[in-house]
Amino acid sequence: MHPLVSTQWLYEHQDDPQLVILDVRGHILPASEPLPHYFSHEAEYRESHIPGARFVDWVRDITIGGPAKMQVAPAEQYAALMSRLGVSDGTLVVAYDDFGGIFAARVWWTLNYYGHTQAAVLDGGWLAWTAEGRPATDLVPTVEPTTFVARPDPRIRRTKDQVFSALGSATRLIDVRSPAEYRAEASRARRKGRIPGAASLPAKEELTVLGKLIAPDTIRAKFEAAGVQHGGEDIVIYCNSGVSSSLGLLAYRAAGFSGGAVYDGSWKEWGNDDSLPIE
Repeated sequence: MHPLVSTQWLYEHQDDPQLVILDVRGHILPASEPLPHYFSHEAEYRESHIPGARFVDWVRDITIGGPAKMQVAPAEQYAALMSRLGVSDGTLVVAYDDFGGIFAARVWWTLNYYGHTQAAVLDGGWLAWTAEGRPATDLVPTVEPTTFVARPDPRIRRTKDQVFSALGSATRLIDVRSPAEYRAEASRARRKGRIPGAASLPAKEELTVLGKLIAPDTIRAKFEAAGVQHGGEDIVIYCNSGVSSSLGLLAYRAAGFSGGAVYDGSWKEWGNDDSLPIE
């Protein structure tokens, strides 16, 4: 399935019985700001959301727990969440946010990691939906629980040990953090720097405009400039805690590349481990 849907497509299909819409709004403060940096927008959801949308707290619902531990939730926790949200094997999931798509992309990646590939992100998210005058409501839907079966796909997730073992190999590392973090001028971890050999492709600055992904050909050109030759290589994308890297992988797939993986622990794990090399 293509990883993006348009606002028009969602408007035309929002009443489909096999469609589940997930609201994953929130924001992140810059690394230079005092903690906490991560926030979800449940209050905003309760005030207004796309009709039928169910809320997901990206900070806690799909993680192992708390803002300091942002890696994907274990299978049992994740399956229980998606079952409560009414997601099952026959469900098409469309996620949206109000922060450039990174939280919606994180839900897209976690669903794909747990074997649910019928998932997409609303291109432009909440900002595009409201700017176009699409319908909104404050009614929280009643959800009929289902049974979600988590089937982890290790091909699209990398661990710290796997990334370390791949250093110096043909594996291409893409760092989608901010330019300042890549240049070791700021950090969300104890140490500043980057994983050795990583190329910089800041997700928020270079892959989106007004919350929408840029044109596929332009995305391809940016990945090629970062060292991706044809998309058949082993590509691993990392950020601070796996969130923006999910948007990086979404863009990579939307540009027509296949494969690719997210280093889930990302810089918060790597940068806080003194045994690991940095540049």
